[in-house]
Amino acid sequence: MSINFSEVKTTPMYICEMEKLEKNLQTLDRVQQESGATIILALKGFAMFETFPLVGAYLQGCTASGLYEAKLAREKMNKEVHTYSPAFKEDEIEEIAELSDDIVFNSPAQLFKYKDIVKKANPYINLSLRINPEYSHSPVDLYNPCGLFSRLGTTKANFDEKVLEHLDGLNFHALCEQGVDALEAVLKVFEDNFGKYISKMKYINFGGGHHITKEGYDVDRLIHVIKDFRQRHNNIEVYLEPGEAVAWETGILVSSVLDIIDNGMKIAILDTSAEAHMPDTLAMPYRAQVRGAAKENEKSFTYKLAGNTCLAGDIMGDYSFDKALSIGDKIIFEDQIHYTFV
Repeated sequence: MSINFSEVKTTPMYICEMEKLEKNLQTLDRVQQESGATIILALKGFAMFETFPLVGAYLQGCTASGLYEAKLAREKMNKEVHTYSPAFKEDEIEEIAELSDDIVFNSPAQLFKYKDIVKKANPYINLSLRINPEYSHSPVDLYNPCGLFSRLGTTKANFDEKVLEHLDGLNFHALCEQGVDALEAVLKVFEDNFGKYISKMKYINFGGGHHITKEGYDVDRLIHVIKDFRQRHNNIEVYLEPGEAVAWETGILVSSVLDIIDNGMKIAILDTSAEAHMPDTLAMPYRAQVRGAAKENEKSFTYKLAGNTCLAGDIMGDYSFDKALSIGDKIIFEDQIHYTFV
């Protein structure tokens, strides 16, 4: 992308490259066309609604994490809206039902508590239950929805068969930026533990975490896995709901150097915040790539890049540059369109 960053006057600024976004969407649409699956956008991973006309031209809707994402999905894309939350609030559930085509409960107790309210508000809504298959290869405990003592989803031991008469679908989410081999392993456990209920469902949702648009991902194998599953289960509808795969490597975050101080090393204070603008740098922890920079001391001038908040740990990391930084210089963080400003 050819941009003169010296002309970017307002920072911090996220810049999404639409051609790259459309390339990702075309890959996802190929999965839909060749496997028969339905792919919807997980708003928790990508919510730049100015792009929704393009996203909606390829994907079938959105999955929301609560009331306000459901509003966003309905107002800005207005295709299918699926809403899941670990627990719904009583003063929001009716409005969520009115906005949604599908509501996913985390536990039988939540389903029994709200099913009548939901159906009264929207008689056509689908009711679903999130399953915890208790199996995952998630690379980081923080992002493992099937880890020990997880609150996410209903385990086999807590599954109440009384829910079956109310359910249209079952959902599981057990992946985090992973390949088809991880999906196959989870799918086997899911079928072993809950397979006897599949024939009673309209659909099964394979959740997110599928790194479909990452270089090297085996798209052909994913298509085969989905087709095989559907054939074994009377051509049942299958959903996938990736977020990061939609926006993977589609753009940047541009920031500016506000000040440079020296406290044992040079520290560049930026107008961005690790906590607010790129939280994975603190939560994973994850090191963002900076355009033109290398690891500390690999180039001539090393700086600690720091955020402009009062949080002491608001640090992006130590980076080295070919030239000394100056106040007003632009710092460009790569691949910052997913799981950032959401």
